[in-house]
Amino acid sequence: MKSSTTSAFAAIAGMIGFGLPAHADPKAVAGNSLTAGGEALLTEYTRMLDGLRAEVQAAVPAVDEARKSGFMAVRAEWSGLEEPGAEAPADEQKAYAEARENTEAKVLAAARLLLKELDGFLAGDELDGKLMRIAILTHATPRGMAEFSQQGAEEEKIIDRLFADEALMKQILEAGGANGGSYGQAMRVYATIQKASGRSREPGSIFQRLALGTALHTPWKSKKEKVGVYGIVHRTDTPHGQIERYMHYEKAFLDGELDPAFKDMTAWECRFITDDPHSNEDLAWMREMMRVYRPDHITYPDYKWRYVRIVKDDMPYCSTTHDPSLGSTAQEALALGGICGRRAFIGRLSLRAFGIPTRASTQTGHAALSHWTPDGWTICLGAWWSVAYCGPQGGLDILLETQAREFPEEFRKVLRAQWIGDALGEEDVSIRHYGKGGGFWESLAFCKKQAVVKDAEIKALELTGGMKLGESDELIGDETGLAVEIPEDQRQIVVAGDGVITIPGVACYSPRKPSDRVVFMKSWGEGSQIHYGRLGQRPELIKYRIEVPAAGEYELTARVSTVSNKQEMVLRMNREEPVSHGLPYTKGAWMEMKPLKVKLEEGRNMISITARAPNRGISIKSFQLKPVE
Repeated sequence: MKSSTTSAFAAIAGMIGFGLPAHADPKAVAGNSLTAGGEALLTEYTRMLDGLRAEVQAAVPAVDEARKSGFMAVRAEWSGLEEPGAEAPADEQKAYAEARENTEAKVLAAARLLLKELDGFLAGDELDGKLMRIAILTHATPRGMAEFSQQGAEEEKIIDRLFADEALMKQILEAGGANGGSYGQAMRVYATIQKASGRSREPGSIFQRLALGTALHTPWKSKKEKVGVYGIVHRTDTPHGQIERYMHYEKAFLDGELDPAFKDMTAWECRFITDDPHSNEDLAWMREMMRVYRPDHITYPDYKWRYVRIVKDDMPYCSTTHDPSLGSTAQEALALGGICGRRAFIGRLSLRAFGIPTRASTQTGHAALSHWTPDGWTICLGAWWSVAYCGPQGGLDILLETQAREFPEEFRKVLRAQWIGDALGEEDVSIRHYGKGGGFWESLAFCKKQAVVKDAEIKALELTGGMKLGESDELIGDETGLAVEIPEDQRQIVVAGDGVITIPGVACYSPRKPSDRVVFMKSWGEGSQIHYGRLGQRPELIKYRIEVPAAGEYELTARVSTVSNKQEMVLRMNREEPVSHGLPYTKGAWMEMKPLKVKLEEGRNMISITARAPNRGISIKSFQLKPVE
């Protein structure tokens, strides 16, 4: 990104303040009617759009008519295919699948001939300035621009400066455009973020990309929604607004709290990080809770499960109930569990909290999520892309876009074909009904994405968990914890001079290896800890051998972390009867359980702990035995 982009919007930031809430919709402020000044602006923007379209139309190269007609004919054939319902006979389903495969192959073959002919033109940037202005005006509409600009001189200058900055326009359109076409409000938010944060003015930095992505995803009134190929067309309100949300992530990144991959996220990816409906406090709590309660989820090597595994391991599938006394909405949800929707929301929160792009993945009668991994996007806790959607955008369209975006130079050709379609006033290709409809250039743009992905031989990732896990607590075969080497000095039981005995949680003699119930892990700060999980085939004993210097009565305490209430630990001292003892609800922090008086013998003693099913997860840092005077 050129430095002129930063300086231009730094100037805007200097002119405007924080008066309009970051999440407010400019159309709601301006109203639906135009003032006399607004009417004049509408005329001006309309004239600009018409003039630019005329110039571009004159510059677009002629296309071989026979090839064009053949291409559009097979495109019409594709659009005319009717998918049979789920209850249709098997032979009808098979016939449709064969027709779909054959027609798609014919469409792509015809598109390749045209794309080869037009590749040089689509690779050039000579018309970009005009095309980008057309794209923005088409998406925003001249009236939408007028409604924003009529609010005052500063608002009009925001639009003028946007159209004067080609580097910024390119970055905006490559990032998917402004949500719902609200370019004026997005640029207001962007400028205000840059006023609040000097780092966000660093050209091309993660801070600048984060600021832009956050601003572009500013919510808009759903009744104003324009369903098109620009903009993400999915509305999510952040409770504190975009400026506060940006500042939250900037601080989290500087404090080293986000995933290592966060620093390389594009502006397009950033918009799916900062748009979570939970509060900034819930985002911070999620990170802190995992660092204490399940640090292994933060470093889990499989990115398909990293962070979101908290849902699988600690959030039961059950009827959704409510108890506000348990804390925030996120703390309440994790403590109580729930059906698919609540689990999907917590899964998205866990990923976004650490800076991983995440989107909803709605399916008939089910809620799931999709998220970024280094190897591509995956759907987690739900069914395949073909039955998923996010807002008006279908799952297959989302998948194709994520894959094609991995090739920026080729994806710019996709965008230029779309912009030309705008210049010619073409119908968009449907983003809900995969690849259907659309004018000539819009159809070429869609086929270009398909060709890029096919040529690169990109394979979609398998489902993560799938419907099986999305709507149940069934095990899927990978529950055994990762093997972690615990240094011997961290297993040492220490007897102090006053007779107090400290037992590290990992100091057990059984088990010594992880299982589907018991997990050994390195603590986020120092030392190690052990976790007794809620899942597993059967209860398991964790056993400790302790050398006690003097027989007598002791107070047993444990430093534990829990994310659900009304939990109990079952303890057995030597051959005594097992005793159930309540644990504190810690919301994921470390806390001492109430002391339990036990009798110990001089010399070797054995302590066994377990939990009665159905139990919830318990992380244990250490036990302490203190002589009762």
